[in-house]
Amino acid sequence: MTDAPLDLSRLALDRSAPHVGDAKLKKRNRKWLVRYVIPSGILAGFAILMLVAAGNSLWSKPSVEVVPVIVKRATVQQSGIPLFQAAGWIEPRPTSINVPALTPGVIEELLVVEGQAVKKGESIARLISIDAEIAVKQAQVALSTAEGELQRALAEQRAAELRLEKPVHLQVELAGAESLLAKAETEMASLPFQIETAKASLEFAQQSVTGKRAAGSAIPAVVLQRAESEFSAADAKLRELQKREPRLKNEIAAIQSKVNAIQLQLELLIEETRQRDEANARVQSATALRNAAELHLEKADLALSRNTIRAPIDGRILRLISGPGMRVMGMETRAGHNSSSVVEMYDPHRLQVRADVRLEDVPQVQQGQPVEIETASSQGTLRGRVLQTNSSANIQKNTLEVKVELIEPPETVRPEMLVTATFLSPQQPAGETVEPQEQERLFVPKKLIQSDGGKRFLWIVDADERARKSSITEGASLSDALVEITSGLRLTDKLIASDTNLLRDGALVSVSGEEQSMGRQ
Repeated sequence: MTDAPLDLSRLALDRSAPHVGDAKLKKRNRKWLVRYVIPSGILAGFAILMLVAAGNSLWSKPSVEVVPVIVKRATVQQSGIPLFQAAGWIEPRPTSINVPALTPGVIEELLVVEGQAVKKGESIARLISIDAEIAVKQAQVALSTAEGELQRALAEQRAAELRLEKPVHLQVELAGAESLLAKAETEMASLPFQIETAKASLEFAQQSVTGKRAAGSAIPAVVLQRAESEFSAADAKLRELQKREPRLKNEIAAIQSKVNAIQLQLELLIEETRQRDEANARVQSATALRNAAELHLEKADLALSRNTIRAPIDGRILRLISGPGMRVMGMETRAGHNSSSVVEMYDPHRLQVRADVRLEDVPQVQQGQPVEIETASSQGTLRGRVLQTNSSANIQKNTLEVKVELIEPPETVRPEMLVTATFLSPQQPAGETVEPQEQERLFVPKKLIQSDGGKRFLWIVDADERARKSSITEGASLSDALVEITSGLRLTDKLIASDTNLLRDGALVSVSGEEQSMGRQ
């Protein structure tokens, strides 16, 4: 088989001039790209660049007020090292106790003096009590009267219950009615025989009169008259017996009705039940009156006992407020302040020191911190520990009051004695020693701290001007207004002090200014 010759002309390129129509189309596309597409792209890129440069300023942002974090410097010392001293005075803890008169009256006798130790329940003063004693006697008489009325009501109740249980009176009445009925029925049954007897007697009397009349003068007139009288009596008796039958029937019917009524009354016992219920009501009323009389007597006894003012606790008399001849108002609503107080007491085992601490020393104060207390009345040094600080500072002294509990105060220590309190560095964990060093403590207003499911957090504004919820850990309270934050907060953070109800975590905000009063000491 012979191979066919190769045609290389098919591999040649056509380099002749392009078609005229294709050249015009390409030229038109290039003109559109240069005049419209490229300028539009440049403008769009410039607009995007401007939006990016403007950033968040174009969006609507809520306006908030902020407060800075309050920073206080404190020096951490080894435990037991004196930090600073403060002057103060001793006072009862938590306060002294006013012992009032619980009833109005005039003080007759004061039984204590200032500084005297008294036991709980011991008499302190007495009021004039003649009126209260008379009131007690009146209440006793009223109670005796009420007891008598109750006993009478109980007797009536027992009688009524007995009449209801055993109605003998009705049974007697029924027996009498039944006896009358039986008598009437017996009489009714014997009436025909009595009529027959009366007829026979009448007939005999008539024959006697007829015979004597026939005898004429042979019979004395007196005998004839007697016979005629017997005849009239027999005739009258017969007529009376003949008329007695309807009366006996009516009498029997009436007695039968009475018997039936008494029997029904025995069955129902209406009157006896009513009497029983009335007796029960009288007993209830008499019991209530007796109870009221007892309460009145108890009240009178209480008023009499309140004429003796007694100590509410074991303690010591701090000062006398009222004296003999002075009137106290008791618990009356119109009584003024201290108008009922007789003496002021305190517990000598519960004392505290109110120390004036300079504001620059306040950051070194912690709850439970040990304190050494010196006073002229005691040769040794007293021990104490910090209880709390007051909620507001003293502007004139530039100090903050700190309350220090006295631990086992001696008998020589009294309220209002001046002292010097030396605050010591707090105790450190066992085995640790701390070199003196200065540290910064961060405080925030307590009212800005919020809770969410048991977690505590603050609203802050970050560097990008976005609202953030920052979880925190709280430390000791500096006062009722400030609290220390030990974690979750930085020195440069700004706290949102305005309303946070509409804020979202991460939302853009606009800082309108700084709140000036919040958290200031």
